[in-house]
Amino acid sequence: MLAHPIQGVLCTGNLVYDLLVRPVDHMAWGTTTWVEELEQQLGGNGASTSYALARLGVPVRLIGLVGADGFGDLLVAKLEAAGVDTGHVGRSAAPTPATVALVNSKGERLFLHRPGSSGEALAEPIDFAEHVGPPGEGAGRFTHYHLANFCALPRMRPLAAEFLRRAKAAGMTTSLDTGWDSQGRWMEDLGPCLPFTDLLFVNEDEARLLSGGLAAEEAARYLEGQGAACVVVKLGGRGCFILFRGCGIHSPAFSVNALDTTGAGDCFVGGFLAALHHGQSLEDAARFANAVAALSVERLGAVAGLRSYRETTDWMAGR
Repeated sequence: MLAHPIQGVLCTGNLVYDLLVRPVDHMAWGTTTWVEELEQQLGGNGASTSYALARLGVPVRLIGLVGADGFGDLLVAKLEAAGVDTGHVGRSAAPTPATVALVNSKGERLFLHRPGSSGEALAEPIDFAEHVGPPGEGAGRFTHYHLANFCALPRMRPLAAEFLRRAKAAGMTTSLDTGWDSQGRWMEDLGPCLPFTDLLFVNEDEARLLSGGLAAEEAARYLEGQGAACVVVKLGGRGCFILFRGCGIHSPAFSVNALDTTGAGDCFVGGFLAALHHGQSLEDAARFANAVAALSVERLGAVAGLRSYRETTDWMAGR
C-alpha cells in the first residue's frame, strides 16, 4: 500500500505527564472520595504512539518538547527505556504538559489538562533530510513520518500541511492522526494536509465532524475524496474500518474487559504502523492494531498494557 516498507518512524507530537485516578463515578465539592488506583503514566499522542512503536519493535524517533522539570525527566526516561530515540525532544522554560484523568467504573474519562510547553512546540518546519539520513550506515532508517494530533500543538497547527509536504519531498511516506479539534476548525486546517497524507487515522466522532455529519464509512469516502490515500476510522469497541482505493474493509474488535480507554487510539496507530513495518497487509494490520488497542484498555493508563510484537501475536492466536 505504501510506496516502500516502513523501516523506521519519525514522529512529531506532544508529550504529557498523566495522573490517572480510578474509579471516580461522582464529584462532590467539599468531600473526600476514596479511590482504588492513582497512577502516574506516560501520555500524549506523540509519546504514546512512539512508545507503542518501540515496544512493538519499530525504530522510532520522537520530536517534541517538555519542560525542564521532573515530569519531563520522567517522560524522557520512560521513552528511552522502551527504545525511543529522544535526542530531538527539547526542553522548555514552560512546564511539562500534564493531565489529571478521572476514570469512572465504565472506563470513561474526564481530562483536566495543562498544555504547558505544548504551546511552544514545533513552531517551525523541520529538515526531514536530516532524519532520513545521508548515504552510508543507517541511511533511510526513518522512512515514514507520523504526525500525531497537530490540534494539540497550537504553533504547529497552521504548518501541519507544510510538515507533511516536506516529508513527502524527502521521500518519506506519511500518516496523520487527527485528534480532537477543540477550536472546531476541522477541515479548515486538516483539508490542506490530506493530499500529502498516505494514511489518515480518525476516530468515529472526528470522522463525523470532518465530513459534515456523515457516518463512518461515508465519512471515510469523503476524506478519501479530499486527497487522503488511505483512511482508517477507529470505531472503539466495534474495531475499525479501512478505505483504500475505494474498497472498504471492516475489522472487528477483540472482546476484552475495558478498564481505561485512555490512549487506546494512539496505541492502535502504533500497532497499525508496526504491523506494516513487519510486512503485514492492510487487513492484517487492522486486526493487529485492534489487538494492541484491546491490550491497552485492559490496564490503567495509555501504555501500561502494551506487549512486544511476538507477545501480541501470541495473544491474538489464543483468541
